[in-house]
Amino acid sequence: MTIKDLPLLAKTVIDGFMNGFNKSTVKGPGLEFSQYRSYQPGDDLRWLDWRMFARSDRYYIRESEVETSISVRFLVDASASMNHDDDGVKKIEYAKALTASLAYLANLQGDSVALNVFKEGNLFSMPSRPDPRHLQRLYYHLQQVEPTGTFTKPIHYKELFAGAGRKELLVFVTDMYQANGEIDELLKSLSALRHEIIVFHLIGQNELDFDFKGYTSLEDLETGETIQVNTQRAKDTYQHRLKEHLAGIKSNLAAKGIVYQMVSTAQPLDEALRAFLVQRKKGTK
Repeated sequence: MTIKDLPLLAKTVIDGFMNGFNKSTVKGPGLEFSQYRSYQPGDDLRWLDWRMFARSDRYYIRESEVETSISVRFLVDASASMNHDDDGVKKIEYAKALTASLAYLANLQGDSVALNVFKEGNLFSMPSRPDPRHLQRLYYHLQQVEPTGTFTKPIHYKELFAGAGRKELLVFVTDMYQANGEIDELLKSLSALRHEIIVFHLIGQNELDFDFKGYTSLEDLETGETIQVNTQRAKDTYQHRLKEHLAGIKSNLAAKGIVYQMVSTAQPLDEALRAFLVQRKKGTK
């Protein structure tokens, strides 16, 4: 994937996603993916969003009367475990595409976008701005990301993300792999700031299915440690423990008021976004 491919991919994904909700009556503010639908003959032109037309060269009808403009901050896990590969798709590539697509949508809606990347114990920060050129800079920095090392150890998260006291929508894209609770500590600190937080938990379909036939050992991508394993014998036990593990993550985040969405890297991006919207809709009833 080249730098030029990422913007095109983002636009293609979001166009397909929005077309899938042409007749949706779901309404919501900010990055809800549901404020707009494509214009249909006979629609009241008073609800035509000219700002969206100017940005996308397409006609969209605003389905929410509430004008919103928020700051959407994308947090990307770029530790070595994000190099996990499933059928040629690495978690980090899926994370880049997902982040670029959501940033494109946020920019279409007039929202500011910001980027933070966690890798090698460090934190890259890109401030929040609403202009299209800033979106191109976000694409550029995303494309430069190469996973390595471990997740950033707990630092002064509250001071870093408090900003000027303005609430933000934080979108965290991660595989939730942590050695000593670093991600839990991050999310605990962020939830205390009363930001709205969405976690997209990326997991390979081969991890879900324990599909590692032909392998006799598995390696930890961050520590380099290996374990011997009989994949056929271990499958039932593994899947039972994985189910408990995922349920624990979801329960823990729900207790903090954090929205959680597990996504298989085998799932097309537009489908993943639609599944997320359906979950959000159910959660607001």
